[in-house]
Amino acid sequence: MTGPGGSPGLSRRSLLLGVSAGTGLAVGAGLAVGAGATELANVVAGGSPAPSGVVPPGETLMEEHGILKRVLLIYQAAISRLAAGQEPPPASAIHGGALIIHDFIEAFHEALEEGYVFPALQGVGYLVPTLNTLLLQHGRGREITQLLLADATTASLAGEAVRTRVSAALAAFVRMYQPHEAREDTVVFPAYRALIGPAGLDRVGATFAALQRQQFGPNGLAEVLSQVVAIEQSLGVYDLSQFTPPPVA
Repeated sequence: MTGPGGSPGLSRRSLLLGVSAGTGLAVGAGLAVGAGATELANVVAGGSPAPSGVVPPGETLMEEHGILKRVLLIYQAAISRLAAGQEPPPASAIHGGALIIHDFIEAFHEALEEGYVFPALQGVGYLVPTLNTLLLQHGRGREITQLLLADATTASLAGEAVRTRVSAALAAFVRMYQPHEAREDTVVFPAYRALIGPAGLDRVGATFAALQRQQFGPNGLAEVLSQVVAIEQSLGVYDLSQFTPPPVA
């Protein structure tokens, strides 16, 4: 598997098993999984503070969700263009967005969730139905991504049937991932932060940073973001001001 720009990527198994011995943290190691579920009920109050100088893992995951949100905007723009029958169809934009989802969101971001966040919460019996739904949605999302990678070519999108199938797949992905990431940001990640505490935040935050550097290099997030920006510009959705509504009459 390759990462964005053709760089070698870690397998999902490598991410789930942890990084090199220098990071000192494999899946679940050092996490306070013995904490009671009632302790997590206070998550709405804000959970545990992060240690100084360390980017909390929840913050890292939510930053990565920013990439996902922008790809969802790309998908929505592509849906509009497909519906309008504009030529040429935005094949490169759809394919490029799907590659970012495949390489950065599915193979990296979701691997962190499935290797660290979800098991810790499942271990104390917290949010189990929600986590099961999120895992199911991860799987459905990967199916949609494979469809988009296969069908999002200029030749394929010339056919009405394929255009309809791709448009429906894009809409299904957007509809699923908007509430999906919102639930993770407001429920799952805060619960994880409260569960592992300051010491756990320190260890896991360092591990997440090491994994990101290992897979994407020291400027990996910026490079992924530059790919997103290029696609947004190609579709005319980069300028933030265009989304400002007129004054209310």
